[in-house]
Amino acid sequence: MNRTWFSIAALLGVAISTLTVSSCGDPQELQSITIQPGTETIGSTTTPLAADAGAQVQLRALGSYLHPPVTKDITNQVTWASNTPQMFTVNSTGLLTATGASCGGTLVSATVTTNSDGSGLSSSGAVVTGYMTANVTCFSGTGPTVTVDFAGTGTGTISSSPSGLGCASSATACTGSFPTGTALTLTAVATSGTFGGWSGCDESNGTVCVINDLTSNVTLTATFN
Repeated sequence: MNRTWFSIAALLGVAISTLTVSSCGDPQELQSITIQPGTETIGSTTTPLAADAGAQVQLRALGSYLHPPVTKDITNQVTWASNTPQMFTVNSTGLLTATGASCGGTLVSATVTTNSDGSGLSSSGAVVTGYMTANVTCFSGTGPTVTVDFAGTGTGTISSSPSGLGCASSATACTGSFPTGTALTLTAVATSGTFGGWSGCDESNGTVCVINDLTSNVTLTATFN
């Protein structure tokens, strides 16, 4: 009889021990996500928008867990998204990239949809999202001005790199502002007749006009014959 009770007590001890171990193995619960940096701004009022294209910032996602309280780097475990992809894109590793297509602000999010800990054990099942704000400063156009006059009886268009100046010859004159020190390339395309040449450039070759270092207002002439 005593042997029976001893066996029962032993089984109870094993069960209690198993429950204790199981409770210690409870999955961690993700409470919040913080993105670093919380705010990022690129560009300036004197930089053309196109010049911001390709600017990159590496973001980090930090997850705050319970059981026990701990903070982990979960940058490669979250789903990244930008709510204005024409302004910023963000890849699966949290690399934020400006497109150079628009300026203003956008929200970038990092989301855990399965809410599981690093071991893959399911947690509370909630969706947890953190946010940061990314900004592109708009160009105010306060730098030196480039004016292109059109001559000749033909028609055509001109465009610039970096962007900021583009017109058809029907506009009579075309004007754009650029930051001081800009190296500017303008390209002409004839739409009727032929392109006759540039005047006023630092360098010109066929349809291309180059201003090496824009430090003051410049007036150029594009002739379409």
